[in-house]
Amino acid sequence: MNKISIQYFKIPFGELIMGSYQDQLCLCDWRYRKMRSAIDQRIQQGLEADYFEEETETIRLAKNQLTEYFNKERKEFDIPLVLVGTTFQKSVWGELIKIPFGNTDSYLGLSQKLNNEKAIRAVAAANGANAFAIIVPCHRIIGSKEELIGYAGGLSVKKKLLRLEGSDPLGNQLELF
Repeated sequence: MNKISIQYFKIPFGELIMGSYQDQLCLCDWRYRKMRSAIDQRIQQGLEADYFEEETETIRLAKNQLTEYFNKERKEFDIPLVLVGTTFQKSVWGELIKIPFGNTDSYLGLSQKLNNEKAIRAVAAANGANAFAIIVPCHRIIGSKEELIGYAGGLSVKKKLLRLEGSDPLGNQLELF
């Protein structure tokens, strides 16, 4: 059985579980999210590996880059990632990575970028299955009517991340959440 090295990492807005597999980050997700067991199972089965708690150079690199992000010293991540999911999920996650720091998009916008406007629900489901909080920036997805919508870390965390990035597409509406 292969090994996924995991560590827990407290950040200003919560706690992450981080995992590395063969010198690539395979997990950087909210430790206490609703889909935690399903995502862990998908990654472990997809990589045919079990979790072992230990730090690796890849995890240290990810922690450093996240610290820089929260200190407003980093806008992009350059950590090698191994994405575990379907071809469609990987295509959605690839589009999420392209959303620049400080910008937002919608599920409809992502669907259009994938040349499949009718895939809005599937895009939303893939977004929800993202195992890379902040690094694959699903927090940059807002509703088509510019409202805050679901986020694994919670809407208050989503609001804080958008503010950290200087993006306040909803203006004062963010205050409602």
